[in-house]
Amino acid sequence: MVDLRNLETFYWVSQLGGFGAAATRLNTTQPAVSQRIASLEAVLGARLFKREPRRVTLSAKGRELLPYAEQMLRLRGELLKSAGAAGALRGHVRLGVAETIVHTRLTDLVKAVHATYPAITLDIEVDTSQKLRDGLLEGALDIVILLGPVLEPNVRNRDFARYPMAWAASPKLALPRRRAALQDIARLPVITYPKGSRPPLDIRDLFVRAGVADYRIYSNASLSTMVKLCVDGLGVSAIPPAVIERELANGELRLIDVADGKLPELSFTISYLLTAETTLMEAITALALDLASPVRGRGRRRRA
Repeated sequence: MVDLRNLETFYWVSQLGGFGAAATRLNTTQPAVSQRIASLEAVLGARLFKREPRRVTLSAKGRELLPYAEQMLRLRGELLKSAGAAGALRGHVRLGVAETIVHTRLTDLVKAVHATYPAITLDIEVDTSQKLRDGLLEGALDIVILLGPVLEPNVRNRDFARYPMAWAASPKLALPRRRAALQDIARLPVITYPKGSRPPLDIRDLFVRAGVADYRIYSNASLSTMVKLCVDGLGVSAIPPAVIERELANGELRLIDVADGKLPELSFTISYLLTAETTLMEAITALALDLASPVRGRGRRRRA
């Protein structure tokens, strides 16, 4: 009889090109992966892989049988989903998130996954949206929450959350207490998201349209560093208020009303590859979207 666990191992070795990579993905050891493949080959009476110096590739018979393995794994997921057997869903999921999500909704999502699907293990990676996109397409990540969407035919995107942007600064800075002008903002460094992301481009566009030529943008890949620099009075930040709720509440930062300074909101998507484990990704996505709903998706205060 064909063991579904062995089919799952066959699938991931074929996708990742090696027994070691598949072992990491399945949270097991390389000898265990080798044993599962050997057992499956014995049952099927066929060699599934060609062993090469740096990777393994599918044999002709392996290529022929892979679609059947994918179909059986997909049906297993659909069966569990249809039966409502949440506790039976299991696996090792590599979740990539942008840092904005870490400071707002990640804790609630991890709690929800642990409570609803206790047999699912999360491996969390925090990075820029561009690197998260690359990781998803290269197969290093299973599901990502990023400034999206990821426009590829084998990727499914769902709208996750939108964050209004605002200008914020330390009360120690000599800025107008009421409405400031973009020229007032341009006198100070503007601390915001990393180069290549949307916010620096939007800020440049605002300054250009206002005829402001002399300005400085300090791009930073670390949201915590952005907040620290802003609190210390080293510049004005363009940042979602949801990220700085604590600093606004305790008076370390204040929002600045800037004439003609409205910035576009940040739009995040949750994206995953369409694979044999789509059911697992859909289950986590459903939890995330429930938390991000208008009723339940309230921004959480950033933790130290």
